[in-house]
Amino acid sequence: MKKLFIAVAALAVVVVAALVFLASNLDSVLKAAIEAIGPKVTGTSVTVDSVQLSVKSGSGTIRGLVIGNPAGYKTAYAMRLGEARLEIDPSSILSDKIVIKSISVIEPEVNVEGGIQENNLSKLLANLQNSSGTTRPTTSAKEPTPEAATKKLQVDDFLFSKAKVAAQLDVPGIKPLSLTLPDIHVTRLGTGPEGITAADLTQKVLNQVIQEILPAVTKAATGALGDVSKEASKALDGSKGQIDKAVKGVGDLFKK
Repeated sequence: MKKLFIAVAALAVVVVAALVFLASNLDSVLKAAIEAIGPKVTGTSVTVDSVQLSVKSGSGTIRGLVIGNPAGYKTAYAMRLGEARLEIDPSSILSDKIVIKSISVIEPEVNVEGGIQENNLSKLLANLQNSSGTTRPTTSAKEPTPEAATKKLQVDDFLFSKAKVAAQLDVPGIKPLSLTLPDIHVTRLGTGPEGITAADLTQKVLNQVIQEILPAVTKAATGALGDVSKEASKALDGSKGQIDKAVKGVGDLFKK
């Protein structure tokens, strides 16, 4: 009985020590996981300014997450998620699958650069689809992947809200475009017993977001082209009127 008591007490000490370690290091662990798995899925740089997560309440914030552009593009980044808010089920943190109740990305900034068909986001989309959740190495093989990057996850609701899109398209006659997207929801990710990895989560969410952004930019560009055509048509009509007037004037001179 005494040995059982000692064993239980020792286990309790280990659990408490694990919780204390987790509480004091979880922020840096999550930051390292994001910066390790992100580039392997997107094929671009992925950096984070800070991560704050309360083990007690399950609420957290990721600030300054920046997804870089594929090679060959000049804008500072493809996406900048100024602030992402998390709500995690605290009881799941030490379990086999972490349950994330919600992720809300508020007013992210997106740059679109290139043509309507081929641009930085279409290239990023191709990288995502080629990765398909695999871990393509983009860093030294000696660098270990943080354990948090291999943890199974469940995300009940992902919200990409009020995204600000700036598009600089290589299309004659189209000036830089600016638009705000409707909210994008992705739900019930990893709800099965097997969950979803961080790589698969990144791939699925960004895949959905980009496939919403590109048609919106195409629609805006098409509208801009239509406006350019109307202006060109008006200018042509005006020029034609001036030419007709000039021809009539010349004809009147010969009548005198």
